[in-house]
Amino acid sequence: MRPVTKRWLFLKISSLILIPLMLWFIINFVSFYDKNYEEIVKFLTSQPSKFFVSLFLVFAYFFSALSISEVFEDYIEDEKIKNVAINALNIVAIFIPLITIIIIFNLGL
Repeated sequence: MRPVTKRWLFLKISSLILIPLMLWFIINFVSFYDKNYEEIVKFLTSQPSKFFVSLFLVFAYFFSALSISEVFEDYIEDEKIKNVAINALNIVAIFIPLITIIIIFNLGL
């Protein structure tokens, strides 16, 4: 399979996985409006919420990194700049969700 086809397939699969996760996140985020801090922390520290928030973050950043890297591929002419931009994007797309997940898992301690 060609690399371009793999990227396209990963983009479509990650977008399909993101749809139910996004709906779950929006429904729960809207319910935060009338809750106090302790209830929100209790929600975020429950095991299913930790799992779904982590899954949502990983797929959201994976999807965004794939999408933005396609823009870089199409619009940046210089190969050096393009490679640096894509590598920086991949590093950010790994570390931001990782740090956020670590914070969420340590929230209830």
